[in-house]
Amino acid sequence: MRAGRKSVALVAGAAVVVGLAGCSAGGSADGKTQITWFKLTETAETANEAIAQIVSDFESENPDIDVVVEERAVDAHKDALRTTLGTSGAPDIFFSWAGPGLGGEFIEVGASLDLEKYYEEFGWADRFSEATLETVTQYGQYDGVPYTQRGEALFYNKDLFAKAGVDAVPTTYDELVAAAEKLKAAGITPIQFGGTVNWHVMRLLDSILETKCGSDGYQALVTHEASWADEECVTETFTEFEKWTSEYLNPGFISINNDESSALFYSGEAAMALEGDWFNQVIRDNGMDESTVGLMPFPTGTGRLYGFNENNYISSNSENPDAAAAFLDYLTSEDAQKTFIAAFGSQSVNVNVQAEGGSELDQAWTPIFENATGIYMNNDQNLSLAETTEYWRIQNLVATGELDPADAGSEFQKFLDQQ
Repeated sequence: MRAGRKSVALVAGAAVVVGLAGCSAGGSADGKTQITWFKLTETAETANEAIAQIVSDFESENPDIDVVVEERAVDAHKDALRTTLGTSGAPDIFFSWAGPGLGGEFIEVGASLDLEKYYEEFGWADRFSEATLETVTQYGQYDGVPYTQRGEALFYNKDLFAKAGVDAVPTTYDELVAAAEKLKAAGITPIQFGGTVNWHVMRLLDSILETKCGSDGYQALVTHEASWADEECVTETFTEFEKWTSEYLNPGFISINNDESSALFYSGEAAMALEGDWFNQVIRDNGMDESTVGLMPFPTGTGRLYGFNENNYISSNSENPDAAAAFLDYLTSEDAQKTFIAAFGSQSVNVNVQAEGGSELDQAWTPIFENATGIYMNNDQNLSLAETTEYWRIQNLVATGELDPADAGSEFQKFLDQQ
C-alpha cells in the first residue's frame, strides 16, 4: 500500500484541478442513490447502445440506484479527469487506460480508491485473468476493475491488395514495406492515419520502434533504462517512420482526425488501418463489407502484440463507493459481458465468458491473441503526460520534415534528462 496517499491526493487536487460545474461525486435523487460514471464515447454506435442496455438492466435489478453516464471523446475525457479528480466534481467511477502514463497519473496522486474489500466481497480476483489483474495491482493495492483487453493490428482490404499484386499477407516488416510499395505504385494509399490526434499516428511509430529495437530494447527505452540518444535502433525507427509518413500515408494526414482518415478505409480509398479489436464493429456500423477485410498483426518479428488494458476506477472521494462497486460487479458479470463483447470485440475480461459465433473477422482475433508472446503497450500509456507530449512533438516534427530522424532520439533524451 502506498504511504500517505490521502494527503498526496489533497495536495495534488489543490494544485492541479478545478471543478466542473454540474458534476458531483454521487448523491441522491427521488430517494435513489445516484452514481456518476465518466467514460469514453465509443467509436462504434453499437457499443454505445450495448452500454446503455447494460446500465438499464442494472438499474432494473437495482431500482434504488441510478447510473448517470457522462461520455466524452478521448482528449476531452482526459481533460475532464484532470480537472475534476480530487474535487467535489469528481465522478464516482471513471474510465482510464491502465498504463502508468495514463491511469497511473491519477492513481499516484490518490484519485483512486483501494478496492481490496470489494475484491474480497465479490470474488473479483477469480473473475479476471492474471494479465488484467496485473494492471490492477501494479501500484501496490487494488486500483480499478478491468474493463477491456485490447489488441491492435493491421486491417487490410483484400480487394486492394489483390489489385496491387500483393499476393500474400506480409509476415515480416520487409514484406510489409514491399506491399506498401506495390500499393503506392498502383495508385492506392497504402495506410490511413489522422494526424490531429497525436495518438493515432503514434501507433505507427510505436510499432516501428518495437520492430527495430526488439522487445527488450523497446522496454528498456520506455522505462528509461536505455538512452534514446545512444541506441542506433532509435535512429532506424525514426528513419523508417519518416519514410512511411512521406510516402505511404494518406496525403494531408497531419490535418485530419482519426474518424476522417478511417473513412478512407471504409470507402476503399486506403488499403490498411492500424486499429484495435473495436474496429470490427466500426467497420460493420459504417456499412463496409467485412468479407473484404483481412487482419494481421503488425509484423515486428518479436511475437508481441500491440495492445493495452482499460480499467474503471472508483474515485477516492466517492460518496457512494458501495453502489459504484455493485455496478462494476454487474458490468463485469457473465450476463453483462455477453452483451458487452458482442459489441466491443472478441475478448472479455471475465475469464468465464468466451466469444461465441461471430464473423470470420471476429474469429480472426482469437489466434492473434493466443499466439502473442506478450504485449507492447502504446507509449502514451508507458510515458508520463509530459513525456508523451514531447514524444508527440518530436513525432510530428519528423512526420512533417522539420526534424532530421537522426536527431530525434537525442532530442527526446535531452527532454528526459531535464525532467
